[in-house]
Amino acid sequence: MSVTNFKILHTRGILLLVATTLVWGTTFPVVKETVVSISPMALIAVRFLLAALVFLPWLRRINARLLRDGVLLGIAYLASYITLTIGVETISAGRAAFVLSLNVILVPLFGLFLGRRLKRMAVYAAGLAIAGIGIMSWEGGGLSIGDFWVMGGALSYAVYILLLEAATLRHPPLALSAVQLVLVAGVTTIWAAPAIVVEWDAIASHWGQLLYLGLVVTATTTITQAIAQQWVSAHETALLYTLEPVFAAIFSFWLLGEQFGVRGLLGAGLVLIAMVLSQGQAVIAQWLGRTRPDDASILSLVALPSTDLSSTDLSSTDLSTTEVSR
Repeated sequence: MSVTNFKILHTRGILLLVATTLVWGTTFPVVKETVVSISPMALIAVRFLLAALVFLPWLRRINARLLRDGVLLGIAYLASYITLTIGVETISAGRAAFVLSLNVILVPLFGLFLGRRLKRMAVYAAGLAIAGIGIMSWEGGGLSIGDFWVMGGALSYAVYILLLEAATLRHPPLALSAVQLVLVAGVTTIWAAPAIVVEWDAIASHWGQLLYLGLVVTATTTITQAIAQQWVSAHETALLYTLEPVFAAIFSFWLLGEQFGVRGLLGAGLVLIAMVLSQGQAVIAQWLGRTRPDDASILSLVALPSTDLSSTDLSSTDLSTTEVSR
């Protein structure tokens, strides 16, 4: 692939991930209204079940290797949801958002164990993004057991991002998404079955919101992530995901009339500066025409060895609105 073609695909991937975080941001008003009547446990199960149904036709195309990689992704994805769900029972959504944002630095750190290069600018950008989210959402106080559970969610999602980066180079995105969604839907449906039965009337009265959460927020963003990570590195992906609380704050201000004060503006500004820093060098080089095939740094970020996922060492590796938004 030529450097020019890769730049186009890389830009397309970034736009897809920004669109993904924008969609995640829109869920806050929807979830805030829905969880009044439906428990987060039942909400998560129903949205994943709806998303999985859309992808059932692509299960006909699976093979043993695809099944294995999809199951690994599903386990990592499910682990992040379970740990977050437990964690946010004892800490606020804003605090959970800050702890979860730490995967922006966990992803490149885990990448070091896999032989990836860690660029200085990526570290600066990650630090700014964490600071920005901290200003927006951190509420102070000492550490609690909930913080450690949410940190488990951040660790799990960091592993998910790295696994997805590798798996998308080997499998069709639709089939890969189908396997992981069906796995997550099956486990969460069994987990939440009693709540679904008890709350069925409430579920039936919120089908509009649930269809949006299942088909748009879950099904669509799962496939956009799988497509985008073919062209965008794992650490860039984690950094772009820090836009989610920014979009959530904007939509909450717009649709719910919630305040977006000085802290919100300052925090959002730092996150946006981090985005510019992460892409600035590549963009400047592109405009100046200085990027050559032999020194295109962005190519080195996503070039992966043909490594079998089964050999990857994973050991190194609201019921809140924050948790259910993904």
